[in-house]
This record gives sequence, C-alpha cells and structure tokens, in this order.
Amino acid sequence: MTQPRQLKLARLVSMTLLASGIGIAGMAQAQEKLNFAHVYETSEPYHEWALWAAGEIEERTDGRYTIEVHPASSLGKEADINEGLQLGTVDLIYTGNQFAGRFYGPIGIAGAPYMFRDFDHWRAYADSDLFQEIAQGYQDATGNVPLAMNYYGRRHTTSNKAINKPADMQGLKIRVPNAPMYMMFPEAVGANPTPIAFAEVYLALQQGVVDAQENPLPTIRAKAFHEVQDYINLTGHITDSLITIAGGPLWNRLSEEDREIFREVYMEAGERITADIQQQEADLVAWFEEQGTTVNEVETDPFREAVVPHHNGEAATWDQETYDRVQALGQ
Repeated sequence: MTQPRQLKLARLVSMTLLASGIGIAGMAQAQEKLNFAHVYETSEPYHEWALWAAGEIEERTDGRYTIEVHPASSLGKEADINEGLQLGTVDLIYTGNQFAGRFYGPIGIAGAPYMFRDFDHWRAYADSDLFQEIAQGYQDATGNVPLAMNYYGRRHTTSNKAINKPADMQGLKIRVPNAPMYMMFPEAVGANPTPIAFAEVYLALQQGVVDAQENPLPTIRAKAFHEVQDYINLTGHITDSLITIAGGPLWNRLSEEDREIFREVYMEAGERITADIQQQEADLVAWFEEQGTTVNEVETDPFREAVVPHHNGEAATWDQETYDRVQALGQ
C-alpha cells in the first residue's frame, strides 16, 4: 500500500470512530485490562470474591475495564506485589496490614498481636474514622489507595506438640511472613521466628525446616498445613485482615465516577469475604478434628500478657496517641 493510501485509510478510520462518539482514546480505554494479584489459593473466599468483583467492575464500567485475577503467588510473593503497585506492573492487590506498614508505619498497627480484643473490636477499627485517617496517610505516602478491609481471621499456631503456655514456645522455630510485625508474638514468648515465602511453607513444615507456623483456620485448611502438623493451638494471637489496595498509577487515570465504582465493588466484596471467613471459623474446629488433627484450646491471657508490653516498644511503627485511639474503640 502506498503512503498516500495509508494516510487516507488512517483518516477514514479516525473519522469513523469520531463520528460514532468513541475516539482513539476511548477505544484504548475500552480495551484496558488490569491485573489483580494475591498469594491465596483459588479455593479461598479472597479469590472467589476477587473474581466476582472483576465481573462487577467490567459490567458497571460498561466494559471499560477488565480484570484478570492472579492467585497463589503467580505474580510474586507478597512483598513483590506490593512493589508492583508502585511500578504499575500490578494494578490491584490484597495485602496484610503488616506488609502495607513497610511503606507507611501506622497502618501496620492492625496487624500487631493482641492489638484487638476480639472480632467486634477489629470491626470497630475497620469502620472507624481512625482507619480512614490512617488509610489517607498511607495514600499520601505511597500514592496507592486502600479500598476495603477484608477479615482474614484469628491467627493460631500449628505445631507437632501441644502449646498451652508461653514457655511451651521457648526455642520453637516458627514460620512467619516476611514482615517485621509478625516477629512480635514469637519473640515475646521466646520462639524463633523464621520468614519463609507463603508458597514454600508446606514443604518447610514437611521437611522439618521449621517446627511450626501460624495462620487462621481457613488458611490452614486451604494450604493443608494440618497434613504436616499434629496440633492446632488456638492462640488467637492476631485478629488479622487484608487490605484491598489500588495502585496509584491506576487510580490516577480513573475518572471520579469509576473510582466510586471500584471502591463500592471492593467494599461489597470485603463484606462477603468477612462473612465467609467468619462462617468457616465457626465450622472448621469440628472439621479438623474429623481429619484427626488435635485442636487444642488455649488460655490466651498469659500469651497476651507477654505481648502487650511490646506494643509500644522498638518494633512499634505508630505513636502512643494512635495506639490509645485503637484501644478505646468499641468500649
């Protein structure tokens, strides 16, 4: 094709698009595909509701955005996908408060052990003006935008021996996620925290690289940790949650209307995740016992007493005022 004919064809295509009210920029926007990354299994509610949210956003934006959900660390470990938000290589993620706290310290407070008294205390925080202030601080510091809090469950300690008191954890080599706040509980009770990537934990337990790990009951089932650990000790040391976060590069190119759609959809997904996890926590003790795993009831007060003095110690990434405001919620 000669150059004059190429130019003529290009003008014709452009005029046709403009006449139909689309335009070149609109055509590009209509085809935008986003990536949502997380480290959880496809069997877990986090993935199920991420898929639901992807469908809702495509529908509510009239197809301007499609979202591909990448589960099970397929786009990298949790630290990697957090960095991907900054780079724009990942558009949306689930992440723990402790990982977000690497970029803005105060947001990590929700991941500290025994920070919350129970689920209702956590809920009061998730719904509070304080969380909104902290989320805004994170956004100001990183450019990334927290959209929703998702209940992750109470974290418990699995092992090959019964754990009933802090002394039982002395010297125990326990896998923790690679974020400083996860170290607080094991260090307070004399255990040896060992960071290992989530996808590698089963094998590490099976081969004896570590003696124990800690996670909520739904995660223990999804990752089949009960197959390689004899005891689930109900230490309940962290009432944990995941934050749904949109990357700054994505957020900056969304219209105000589309920003509201993303926020509404992921908040609704968060409510559904929270309900599912609560139901699973209620059902799973009996299920684990049916599988032959010993579920060990633990008196948690001694563990709490060991940890609380560390809340505002060297590991704290928040100030005393923020801590006091968290503790006052729900009272």
